[in-house]
Formats: sequence, C-alpha cells, structure tokens
Amino acid sequence: MDEDFGASYITIEDDEGNKFELEHLGTVELDGGEYMVFLPADMAEDDPDYGFIILKVVEVDGEEQFDSVDDDEELQRVYDYYMEQVFDEDEDEEEDDEEEE
Repeated sequence: MDEDFGASYITIEDDEGNKFELEHLGTVELDGGEYMVFLPADMAEDDPDYGFIILKVVEVDGEEQFDSVDDDEELQRVYDYYMEQVFDEDEDEEEDDEEEE
C-alpha cells in the first residue's frame, strides 16, 4: 500500500463525459495486477452511491490508464486484500504506540 503524506485527489471522466473527483486511499498489487482504491470526494457520505471505488491500472499504448473491475469475484478479492492491509497497518501503529509508552 501507499505511504502517502496527506490526501491526493484525481479527476476522472467516464465514457459519457461526466467528471468525478476521487480521493486516492491506497494502491495494492494482487495476483499480478495493480489496483487503486478511491472514495468519491464530491459526494456526501450519506449518499446511497457513496463507497469504495476500485480501479485497475492497465497499460494502453504505453500509457497507464484506469479500467473498471467488472468481475465481482476479482473486485471482492481486491477489496478484502485492501481491508486486510488497512487493519494490519492500524494494528502495527497501535503496537508502535504501546512500545513508545
């Protein structure tokens, strides 16, 4: 996962020309693929469509682009792996805090 300092944001455009601002939460590599995890930055948290957005990084004509993950099983594997990483980081930080006391 990323060790970013502060939030980073990107703007993407869908096939219909709609633009969305996304907050990048992390990047994971799994099963030979690279995936980026985002949250919508321009949507209220109580909106029913609010939630994680997972995009696969693919190379097209030598340029990295995002692609949607259409396979539900692949999407679930990436989500589960990302959440494991988040909880592992939280546990590591708690252990470090306890050692400092």
